[in-house]
Amino acid sequence: MFDSNPDGATQAKTPHMPDDHPHVRREKVGVLLANLGTPDGYDYWSMRRYLNEFLSDKRVIDYSPWVWQPLLQVVILSKRPFSSGEAYKSIWNEEKGESPLMTITRSQTAKIRALLKDRFGDAIEVDFCMRYGSPSTKAKVRKMSELGCRRIVFFPLYPQYSGATTATANDHFFRALMEEKWQPPARTVPAYFDRPSYIDALAKSVERAYAALENTPDILVCSYHGVPQRYLNEGDPYHCHCLKTTRLLKERLGWEDSQITSTFQSRFGPEEWLRPYTVEEVARLAKNGKKRIAVIAPAFSADCIETLEEINEEIRESFEDAGGQEFTYIPCLNDDDAHMSALTEAIVENLGGWLDAGTRPGL
Repeated sequence: MFDSNPDGATQAKTPHMPDDHPHVRREKVGVLLANLGTPDGYDYWSMRRYLNEFLSDKRVIDYSPWVWQPLLQVVILSKRPFSSGEAYKSIWNEEKGESPLMTITRSQTAKIRALLKDRFGDAIEVDFCMRYGSPSTKAKVRKMSELGCRRIVFFPLYPQYSGATTATANDHFFRALMEEKWQPPARTVPAYFDRPSYIDALAKSVERAYAALENTPDILVCSYHGVPQRYLNEGDPYHCHCLKTTRLLKERLGWEDSQITSTFQSRFGPEEWLRPYTVEEVARLAKNGKKRIAVIAPAFSADCIETLEEINEEIRESFEDAGGQEFTYIPCLNDDDAHMSALTEAIVENLGGWLDAGTRPGL
């Protein structure tokens, strides 16, 4: 038997409960998608709040806080919000008043929600959160709990695993669970870089892009977000995951080694990062006669500041200044149907034993 409270939510009611017992909502399974995050605006204070949260994460910057925080608060956050704000302004979705990452993640969530609802009906609740900024992981875990989600599948939308992306998203999710009175069992979806359906979606995006060009690029540059070289030495598998992504993509396309390469972008700070650096490598390619290149960013599930501004502006400029003639940026998979099917496939696997098509969870 079910009862409806004033906000219209369906709640369980059994004859075994005393009259003064709090309402218990009908049980659901939650699916919470997580992306990196976005500032609320490109003004100084919005950028400062966002950068402070991001750059204070010890998974991202693991220097001693005694050394790092004074530098961050006094020097970096006095200047960087201005330059980062200008970069965000150049790509901002003015119509919706938000960054492209927010727009795309919302669309991805809507499509995945529809796919899962078709399979599981109202037994499932699908939403998204951001590791930094809004909507916060904590707020969305709380909302899912309030909606009766007694199990949650948490999905960091990073194809390749890194401690600075997947792990910190999971950390934040687990911290949110610590504050729940009724803590739900939880599962986290692992990196999906070698999932055949993901590689196929990636390959199809390359094939579509190449088919639309008058001239075939001399080489495809797979540009991944960089991390310090030290992380690889300390056991982070990100570099290996990236190189395997490129290899699997090459094999799916049926290409030779000379037609594709891996590089790393977005270097920050003084230490050595994973090489080759994209901004330097595209210039080298141009000088060595590769006058037409295409660039794709397989580490990003959605276009964002690092792809729309850094690749399409800074990296493009480096290539053209070195003599390059034709630069093609291949967008991220975003809410492409094949991409959404691949992500949904991973979610369904992680729902195994919790939900089966056509069934509903019991109380």
